[in-house]
Amino acid sequence: EQFNYMLHLKRALDAKGGHALLEMPTGTGKTVCLISLISSYQFAHPETGKLIYCTRTVPEMIKCMAEIDKVIKYRVSCVGAEGGQILALSLSSRRNLCIHPKVVDEGDREAADTKCRSMTASWVRNQAAASANTNSGHIELCSFFEQYESTGSDAEIPRGVYNLEDLKDFGASKGWCPYFLARHLVNHANILVYNYQYMLDPKVRTYEPKSSSSSSSSSSSNVKRKKKRRRRIAWSKSPSRLYTQLE
Repeated sequence: EQFNYMLHLKRALDAKGGHALLEMPTGTGKTVCLISLISSYQFAHPETGKLIYCTRTVPEMIKCMAEIDKVIKYRVSCVGAEGGQILALSLSSRRNLCIHPKVVDEGDREAADTKCRSMTASWVRNQAAASANTNSGHIELCSFFEQYESTGSDAEIPRGVYNLEDLKDFGASKGWCPYFLARHLVNHANILVYNYQYMLDPKVRTYEPKSSSSSSSSSSSNVKRKKKRRRRIAWSKSPSRLYTQLE
């Protein structure tokens, strides 16, 4: 059954844009089959795009990253260090990646997002710079974000498999924000693992360009209502573009 699963995956990849809808019972090794076949295909064909693996929960994400780590370590044992030249990342919210004490102490995601933005938003940083020049008071900024912006935004992370804790540990060792570092590294990763809601979030749907011709207010509102009813999901070919829009 695993062989047939991987065979159909291979055929879909060879089709250069083909689609595959596969099903296997629980506990039969779907994850390891998929990771083994597709990461091996990436190794044999470097021009192959990213593998994006979506999960429902953070524990499922952690389990998937552990499977990826096992597969890559086994490949290294078979073909040498060259087989480990891969970058696999797990992506999540600020609450799961932030290492700033004041954000970590927040109880829920929305509160963590708000606290983070209060120290990293561009307008806050502009206010802080203006206050420093006029000595009109202190505005707290995130030291991890500031350090990342000054030295880490163009940096590269060593190749490897990074779960959420690995990213946090690496960020802490460098003094960089793991959340913004992960967003930067999306462009360089071979494998991305994140919650399926990131892929399906309405924030990344395609918007039709506004017409330059004039129209009445009634017809304009009708168009807006129709667009609202016809809300569509955009499956972006660029994971970096997709993830950047998920604020």
